[in-house]
Amino acid sequence: MLKKFFHYHHKHDKSHQIDMLHGSLLDKILIFSLPLAISMILQQLFNSADVAVVGRFDSHQAMAAVGSNGAAINLMVNLFVGLSIGANVVVAKYIGKNEISKIQDAVHTSIAIALVSGVLLLIWGLCIARPILILMNTPDDVMDLAVTYFRIYFFGMPFIMLYNFGSAILRSKGDSYRPLWSLALGGVINVILNLIFVIIFKWSVVGVGLATVISNVVSALMIVYFLLKEEAPFTLNFRNLSLKKIYAVQILKIGVPAGLQGMLFSISNVTIQTAINSLGSFASAGSAAAINFDFITYYFVGAFTQAAVTFTSQNFSAGNFERCKKVFNLSMLSGLFFTGAACAVCAIWKTEIMSLYTSEPEVLHYAEVRMLHAVAFLWMCNLYEIPGGALRGMGHATLPTVIVLIGCCVFRIIWCYTIFYFYPDFAILMDVYPASWLVASIATLWAYYHFSRQLR
Repeated sequence: MLKKFFHYHHKHDKSHQIDMLHGSLLDKILIFSLPLAISMILQQLFNSADVAVVGRFDSHQAMAAVGSNGAAINLMVNLFVGLSIGANVVVAKYIGKNEISKIQDAVHTSIAIALVSGVLLLIWGLCIARPILILMNTPDDVMDLAVTYFRIYFFGMPFIMLYNFGSAILRSKGDSYRPLWSLALGGVINVILNLIFVIIFKWSVVGVGLATVISNVVSALMIVYFLLKEEAPFTLNFRNLSLKKIYAVQILKIGVPAGLQGMLFSISNVTIQTAINSLGSFASAGSAAAINFDFITYYFVGAFTQAAVTFTSQNFSAGNFERCKKVFNLSMLSGLFFTGAACAVCAIWKTEIMSLYTSEPEVLHYAEVRMLHAVAFLWMCNLYEIPGGALRGMGHATLPTVIVLIGCCVFRIIWCYTIFYFYPDFAILMDVYPASWLVASIATLWAYYHFSRQLR
C-alpha cells in the first residue's frame, strides 16, 4: 500500500491532478485529504502561536484578547468561506462532465467573488468590532486589546478570501499540496514575526495581529501565482474576471447553505464564548488556549469532509453512483481513524500540551477541562460532517444545513440558557459539545442513508 501511495504521489506531483473517476479510491482520498488536513493544522498552529506568544511573553489579558476573538471572527467570516465550498463543487462538477470552457468561466467567477467578499468583510469588520465584543460580554480588562486585534485581523480579509477560493479551485482537481506549501510558508513567517514584534518590539496584540495579516498576504499571493501559471482551463487571467450569473448562482446555491452552517455554528459558539466570558478572564484565557486543539482535531474531519464533497461531486456528475457510496465509506473510516488518534493525544497529554501556552495554574485548569470535556470527543463530528459533505457533493446543500442548525446551534443556545444558567460551571458548559454532536450525527446519518436508498 505504501509503495502504491508514493508511486501515485510521484505522478501527482507532475500533474497536480487526481483522477477521481477511475481506479482505486483509498490512496487517492488519503493523498487528497492528508495534505489538506496538515495545511489546516499548520494554519491553526501558526494562529495559536499568537495566543502562545502573548500568553508567555505578555499577559493573560492579552492572551484572552487574542483567543476570545475567534468566535466573533468566525461568525463574520464563515459565510464567505462557505462560498469557497460552492466554488469547489461547481468546478469539480465541470471536471466530472469534462466541460472545459465552463471550468474557465467558473474559475474567474470564483476569484471575482473572493475579491468582492474580502473587501466587504474588511469594511464590516472595522465597523462592528467593538459592538460585537460588547455583546459577547468581553471582560473589561480585555476589551480594548480585543478590539485592536479584531480590527487589525480584518485588514487581511481580502487575502484570506483569495487564499480560500484559490485553494478551492486547486483542490477541485485534486491538488491539495500547493495550498499546503503556501500556508506553510505564510505560517513560518507568522511565527517569526510574532516573536520579533512581541518579544523585541513589545507590540503585544498589535504585533501578533500584524504578523497574521502579513502571513495571510504571503499565502494568498502564492496561490494567485500558482493559478496564473496553471495550465488551461484552470489558468487565472485578471482581465477575464467577471461575475457571470450562471456560475455565481451555482456557487451561491451550494456555498451559501455551507456558509450559513458555519455561520450558525459561530452564533452558537458566540453564545458559548459569552457564557465563558461571564466566568472571568482566567476562564476565557484557558478556553482560548484549549480551543486551538478543538480546531486542530476538527481539521481532520474537515479534510475528509472536503474529500467526500469533491470526490462525490465529480463521480455523481459522471453518473458513478456506486463509486459515490465507496467514497462515503472510505472517507468516514479514514476520518474516524485520524480524528480519533488526534483526540486521544489531546486527552492523554493535555497537561503537557497546555503548559506550552501558560504557566498560570488558574488558566491551566480551565484549559485542561476543555480538553477533557470537548476536544476528547471531537471524533464524533465525522458522523454528521462527512454525510453532510456527501449530500452537498450530490447537490443537496440545504438539508444538512437545516439539520446542523437544529441539532447543534439551537441545541447549544438552549443549553446555555437553561442547563448552564442553573448550573454555571465550566465543565457543564463544555459538555454541550459532545451532546450536540450526538444529536446532529443521528439526524444527518439518517438523511444520508434515506437519500442514498432513494437514489439506488
